[in-house]
Amino acid sequence: MIVLGLTGSIGMGKTTAGAMFADRGIPVISADEIVHALYSGQAAPLIEAAFPGTVKNDVVDRAQLSKAVMNDEAAFRKLEAIVHPLVELERQRFVESHRQADRQLVVLDIPLLFEGNGEDQVDKVVVVSCDVDEQKARVLQRPGMTEEKFAAILARQMPDEQKRQRAHFVVDTSGTLDEMRAQVDAIIDTLLAQSTEQTDNHA
Repeated sequence: MIVLGLTGSIGMGKTTAGAMFADRGIPVISADEIVHALYSGQAAPLIEAAFPGTVKNDVVDRAQLSKAVMNDEAAFRKLEAIVHPLVELERQRFVESHRQADRQLVVLDIPLLFEGNGEDQVDKVVVVSCDVDEQKARVLQRPGMTEEKFAAILARQMPDEQKRQRAHFVVDTSGTLDEMRAQVDAIIDTLLAQSTEQTDNHA
């Protein structure tokens, strides 16, 4: 089984790419989805203990939490120390269950894959990328997003150019959705062929 890491800076089209992999029947797990579940589950009491007032009705209030950690590196590290091990556990369960089911390919959607040394967890990496002006325009359309928030997020992310250099595959999301889907399909076909070859060699 090949474990593919899907990553890219904010606004580059990672979620859309993930949906295209899923449309082809490839199992995809998103770090954001895991965090969303944890914020209304086992992480909520831990986060409330560390950041009082950030949980309402047993669910983490993301706006309050964002205020608590924004521009505070120590607070951000404290939050990471709570959330990251729980996310990692869910990822391992996901990979192992599909390995047992003899899947050929799975996708781990990890926003900060390179920044968090996530390359160790995957066999190949695909980076989604687009023009920086296009990226900024997309992100600033998001509800509640400001230039300051965007700058703070970018400061935590490796520059797009470096990510592209370290990737096995790059999906350019500047064009149409059909063009993007064709790139994703080509990657899937390549990796499924490689996975079949690996299986045959081990048979």
